Amino acid sequence: MELGIGMFGDLAFDAQTRKPGDPALKLKEILEEIKLADELGLDVFGLGEHHRPDYAVSSPEIVLAAAAAITKNIKLMSTVTVLSSAEPVKVYQDFATIDLISGGRAEIGVGRGSFIESFPLFGYDLKDYDQLFEEKLDLLLNINNNVVVNWKGKLRAPVIQQTVYPRATNGGKLPVWVAVGGTPQSVLRAAKLGLPLIVAIIGGVPRQFQPLVEYYKQEYVRHGHNVQQMQLGIHSHTFVSDNPRTAEGYYFNYAAQMNRIGAERGWGPYSKAQYDGGRSREGALFIGDHSEVTDKILYMHELFGITRFIAHMDVGAPSHADMMKSIELFGTKVAPAVRKSLLQ
Repeated sequence: MELGIGMFGDLAFDAQTRKPGDPALKLKEILEEIKLADELGLDVFGLGEHHRPDYAVSSPEIVLAAAAAITKNIKLMSTVTVLSSAEPVKVYQDFATIDLISGGRAEIGVGRGSFIESFPLFGYDLKDYDQLFEEKLDLLLNINNNVVVNWKGKLRAPVIQQTVYPRATNGGKLPVWVAVGGTPQSVLRAAKLGLPLIVAIIGGVPRQFQPLVEYYKQEYVRHGHNVQQMQLGIHSHTFVSDNPRTAEGYYFNYAAQMNRIGAERGWGPYSKAQYDGGRSREGALFIGDHSEVTDKILYMHELFGITRFIAHMDVGAPSHADMMKSIELFGTKVAPAVRKSLLQ
């Protein structure tokens, strides 16, 4: 199983001014954190796209390209690229460029987007939410598989006898993962296409996702894909600290972020009871000491048979020092323990 780190570039809010932190500083910190993850031998780093004042990253491709130049082995992927409001030609070109800079370490994670700010920003109509994703994924896969592209859809101009450069390594083909939040239609789409699936499990009880994962596995095989090539991951909120006070104190960062988003979406206030429940064995939060996080990742492997776990670590903008320590513990204690257990 591959183990990695994910981030969105959360910016801390000043409680008095109600303004977010400095994005320039945050981006520098993210690059230091990616470099550390690479040095510790972690397998993958993922970075998500947002177009809001409380996140520093609107273009994961740019940050991942910078990371490609300062890392040696870690895979670099988007978690996710909001493909519905992106241009597939440019998405392929950008990630092919990262792939060439990094020596073949780029991957694309695509999703419809749970945050919808990019749709009006780039001139798209939300009524086309599903169709935009289907068409643009079809075009992206066409580009990924063919040097000369011929494609026609309903919401974008056709592409006739066009070539797309530069081409990625591995014969021009980039790994393309489909990220989902739990809708059966999205899972079925990935299974039909034989694409790797990554499920965002950020709330509730992970066990509830078992039927969805089994549905993916069944449909993947039913549509003629080789089960030996199946890749399945989960992406969950994670914070590792062997200091109980730090893990407890992280509640305030986490709750502040949940409440900012929840205020926009009509959620109730986030409680300490929710936090504690999420940290329990059956909860969706991988927050605690290295043993607790290790045991929970192994439990996810037992539940789902996952081939990749991405620890989303910067929810609520913990300090850079706390982030570096969390990544260090994940790389030096959690990852070795998980790998050792899976080899037994």
